[in-house]
Amino acid sequence: MEGKARPAATPEQALYAMDRLIALAQFGQQDIASRFGLNVTDVTCLGFLIEAAVAGDRLGAGDLAARARLTTGAVTGVLNRLENAGYIRREPDAHDRRRVWVTLEDSAQARVLEVYGPFYDRLGALFADYTDDEIAVLADWFSRATAAMRESLDEIRSAGRD
Repeated sequence: MEGKARPAATPEQALYAMDRLIALAQFGQQDIASRFGLNVTDVTCLGFLIEAAVAGDRLGAGDLAARARLTTGAVTGVLNRLENAGYIRREPDAHDRRRVWVTLEDSAQARVLEVYGPFYDRLGALFADYTDDEIAVLADWFSRATAAMRESLDEIRSAGRD
C-alpha cells in the first residue's frame, strides 16, 4: 500500500499538534475517569495493570508504584479504589509475605474497552491510512518521545528536591 500524500509540516507545527493532543487527552482522561467512578491516577494505574496482564505479566503493588511514579502509600489508595470499584483484587505472594500481587478481575478489561473501544476503533481507522513504514516511524517517534519525557520528568523531580 502506498501512503497518502501528507501536507508539509515543520517540527514546530508537529509539536503544536502534539501539545493539542496531549491537552485534549488530559481533559478527556478526567471525563473517562469520572465515567468509571475513579480519578485520573486510578485510570492510569488500571491501564498499566491491563497492559501487564495482556503481556502475561503480573505486577506487585511496588511494581505499579514504580511504573506510575507514585509512592507505595499513594498506590495503596489507588488499589483500594480500584478494588472497591471491582476492577482488581489483591493476592498475597505465597513466597514473600511482604509482596502483594495485583490481579485484574475478569470483567475489568471489557469494562474499560466499553469506554475506550470507540476511540481505539477510530485510531485503527487512522492507521489504515498509513503504510507499514510510516507506522514504524510513528511507533519509533512515540517510544523515543516517551523516553525523552521520562528523562525530563526525572530532571524536574530532582530539581524540585533541591
